[in-house]
Amino acid sequence: MTARSFDFYNKNRLRIYQLAKESGWIIAGQFVSVLGALMLVRVLTEYLDPAEYGQLAIGLTIGGLANQVVIGGLSNGICRYYLIAKEKRDMSNYFDQCTRLLGYASLVSLLMAFLLLSALVLAELKHWITLTLIVFLYSVLAGYISTLSGIQNIARQRSVVAIHGAVDAWLKLSLAVVFILWLGSSAINVLLGYLFTAILITVSQLFFLNRLMNQQSSPRLEDTQQNWILKVWSFSWPFSVFGFFTWLQQASDRWALQGLATPTDVGQYAVVYQVGFAPIGLLIGLLNSIAAPILYQRAGDASELTRITDAHRLLWQIAIGGLMLTAIAFVISWLLHECLFAWLVSERYRAVSVYLPWVIMAGGLFSIGQMLSLKLVSELRSRDLLYVKIGSAVIGVLTNMLGAWLFGVAGVVTGLALFSTLFFIWMVILTWRIQRQPGSISVDNQ
Repeated sequence: MTARSFDFYNKNRLRIYQLAKESGWIIAGQFVSVLGALMLVRVLTEYLDPAEYGQLAIGLTIGGLANQVVIGGLSNGICRYYLIAKEKRDMSNYFDQCTRLLGYASLVSLLMAFLLLSALVLAELKHWITLTLIVFLYSVLAGYISTLSGIQNIARQRSVVAIHGAVDAWLKLSLAVVFILWLGSSAINVLLGYLFTAILITVSQLFFLNRLMNQQSSPRLEDTQQNWILKVWSFSWPFSVFGFFTWLQQASDRWALQGLATPTDVGQYAVVYQVGFAPIGLLIGLLNSIAAPILYQRAGDASELTRITDAHRLLWQIAIGGLMLTAIAFVISWLLHECLFAWLVSERYRAVSVYLPWVIMAGGLFSIGQMLSLKLVSELRSRDLLYVKIGSAVIGVLTNMLGAWLFGVAGVVTGLALFSTLFFIWMVILTWRIQRQPGSISVDNQ
């Protein structure tokens, strides 16, 4: 070690130690979570045939509407404004108003559930009524968990996030098996396991959030308090708008196969998606988890150009790391897809292993595109994402429908790869263009 390196280490050793400690928690938590998610696929494919597994995948897309459009949209704004509220020393007011926002979002989600359940009752689809009710309750709680984990992550409570993520994956697996053994092999019983897991994780997360609030709340004079409801909503509404189109794209692959192919194809596709797209998303999400609070802290309220430039440089470095990880995963899966499926899923699902490399590539490129969106989020420029998100999602829906109609599972995988590649390229262009336009005014400063 040179003298210069030694001086740098001495000056920054506490910072280096803290970052290493946080990274260790994140890596350990994501590793255990990914392992639990893969084990869940392995176990469920042993108990559920492809048609029943397809019904589970279809059911989860229903709840995704409430999660992405309502609570998920607000979650982005709540998490982004956490550090700003902390800098302004208005935490008590921030927590109170964000709680009210989540309450409003929950009422909207329940209204959506009521309308959909009423339609199912009129159509006499009794089996889907029970499944839809469970899915909506689960999706609301999943939205709470995502928001609470996001706040804890931005607050750099990495151990809390890591432990809850790991426990969530393995508890979901355990309770799903319990309900299957108790009540029988069905998508509804698996979802019951998911629901009770979400209840337990939400209660635990609320306990730790309350502790965080007690540590950081700092009441201010009434006339100096911020209107966080207005700020969060002004930032969040674009996420809710394009969240609908994103949900439509993510659900259209399964629904297209259900309507244009067979229920068995839905189950086969859902398995390769969960083994390929989801794990690489979690691994690159690990980089996002490390980067997000650092980016938000460096960018602040997006009013200082120097802080924005510093955050942008860090983001590109992390994105390159994500590309390298995706390339490595693609090559490994290309060479070993048959072996991986022999370990990870039941024998009756192994015919689709050939699609694994392309699904992994799609998951990696999409996740890196999401990572690049952190630049706009850190600069409070959520509206700039509207055209990219909506445009790419509409193209994704069309390619899913066309692919399912012409080639079944192979066509939908091709559509997924095309959508993810387009989204990634579009985000690179948008991020680079905004980088070359310094001095832009953020939502908070308008």
